[in-house]
Amino acid sequence: MAPPLLLLTDTRHGFGSTRLLDGADLSVAPGERLALVGRNGSGKSTLLKIAAGTIEAEGGTRFVQPGATMRYLEQEPDLAAFPDVMAYVEAGLGPSDDPYRARYLLEQLGMTGAEKPASLSGGETRRAALARALAPSPDILLLDEPTNHLDLPAIEWLEGELASLDSALVLISHDRRFLERLSRAMVWLDRGTTRRIDRGFAHFEEWRDQVLEDEERDAHKLARKIVREEHWLRYGVTARRKRNVRRLENLHALRAKRRERVTAPGRVTMNAAEAAGSGNLVIAADGISKAFGDRVVVRDVSTRIMRGDRVGIVGPNGAGKTTLLNMLIGVLAPDSGEVRLGTGLEMVGLDQRRASLDPSVTLAEALTEGRGDQVHVNGQPRHVIGYMKDFLFTPEQARTPLSALSGGERGRLMLARAFAKPSNLLVLDEPTNDLDLETLDLLQELVAEYAGTVILVSHDRDFLDRTVTGVVAWEGEGHWQDYAGGYTDMVAQRGHGVRARAIDTPTKPDAAPKPATAPRTPPTAKRVRMNAKEQHELKTLPARMETLGKEIATLEAKVSDSAFYTRDPAGFTKATEALGAAQAALAAAEERWLELEMLREEAAGG
Repeated sequence: MAPPLLLLTDTRHGFGSTRLLDGADLSVAPGERLALVGRNGSGKSTLLKIAAGTIEAEGGTRFVQPGATMRYLEQEPDLAAFPDVMAYVEAGLGPSDDPYRARYLLEQLGMTGAEKPASLSGGETRRAALARALAPSPDILLLDEPTNHLDLPAIEWLEGELASLDSALVLISHDRRFLERLSRAMVWLDRGTTRRIDRGFAHFEEWRDQVLEDEERDAHKLARKIVREEHWLRYGVTARRKRNVRRLENLHALRAKRRERVTAPGRVTMNAAEAAGSGNLVIAADGISKAFGDRVVVRDVSTRIMRGDRVGIVGPNGAGKTTLLNMLIGVLAPDSGEVRLGTGLEMVGLDQRRASLDPSVTLAEALTEGRGDQVHVNGQPRHVIGYMKDFLFTPEQARTPLSALSGGERGRLMLARAFAKPSNLLVLDEPTNDLDLETLDLLQELVAEYAGTVILVSHDRDFLDRTVTGVVAWEGEGHWQDYAGGYTDMVAQRGHGVRARAIDTPTKPDAAPKPATAPRTPPTAKRVRMNAKEQHELKTLPARMETLGKEIATLEAKVSDSAFYTRDPAGFTKATEALGAAQAALAAAEERWLELEMLREEAAGG
């Protein structure tokens, strides 16, 4: 076996009283493909910085093979000392490296090299840093979250680029699909130490769960042994004094072992508070368009989202995913066309930029909205400390300002705030950003089992495959198309994944529009026009649906009174029957309205 290019042994490091690394090891052989995984805050980035030599560990040894070249992609690169992006990337090249590769990589990542560092977004800064790390083709490539801020075309390009390199790779990533395709061995950083399995990510989670199960079994055996020793000391033969002393010493040793044992971190407990059901039709968009200057980002899009749908919106950065999402939920008005929202909607959203978080408030204040120490979850009060623990926050963090939280902790906070509110429509814009694998697992389960309707924007292919029942994909020049199934199903239907967007090329105003997205429910029959009765019915149905919705809300409030049945059993029965009838009438009205709307569209198109 070839000697390692990089070797860390017995690495120890911490910050203040927090011990992140306590005997961690890392060995990287030539051409090896390693993935470094662990919980948010477990010390992965710190270990990678020690490997790169940017910080020095408090203890342990670091060895790098003499003459081996290494490049490190950090999470927050600094370009301030360079006049433009090209200069920054070329500064990472060695004397024998191909200077053309810097330009090639920037072009592949959607940049020209002429961009000024002061004007770069977070995503553009990361792309420039990625080009700088890849340009020299080093012996060892250390990549900390390389897919952060990248869109789907860039992620899929990066997979192919890294697979073609001869360099040894050490990757930190929460993108399952990315890890599955590139990793050949896994290093799990857990409670300060590392464990290694020489198999790819596809086998990691089963192995990790087995390790944790074995630990639990060993801990149970240790506890039972302590109980037996205590029982022997209390009730054993006291005359055998020397043996008693030895067993007492043994008991003390066992107790010390249990105290010193570091328990596995808990699991995030996520349950979405559910509101009453919405109507069958949640969102109806008819011929909506939106432009910013000369660029049309949404062009003549029509779609239907029904109760229980879980829809993923996919496309490259800058295509208009968030714009389309905001138009569908009524936050942003279209330039033309119409969006109609269904009845009884209770919407909860999660924005990708965490813009609603005030960095000056504490974690507890952000959860309670500054009102005492209670969080109202699904209408019921819970103490903020207990609710924090559900999302893996410690009681000591209650008074921590949000500015001191990591990206992953801020992501968990946003989820905690969103899931405390009753909802039947969940709107998630890049919900997977900064979440660790375990939290992603639970978020996937929650979205997949959510009783209401879900609309989400994501670049995570695995997350999309596990959660959505339909995909709205960008087709170019403002056109969007519906596909059934997840991301993989979409690729199978269209023959390719999401393609990169051309850099800000204005759309010709007279360009012929492509066919709009097909509605999910096909038209029933060809008709030339609507008769007067149908036109009147279509015009009056929205008011009737609104009246029924108010009636349902009143009846639901009435029957939810716990004392109502005791006070008036006959009245309770009558109200319950009326509620059922109103809900059935609303469902029938929504179905009829949808049928007439599609008939109107046919007549207009015919």
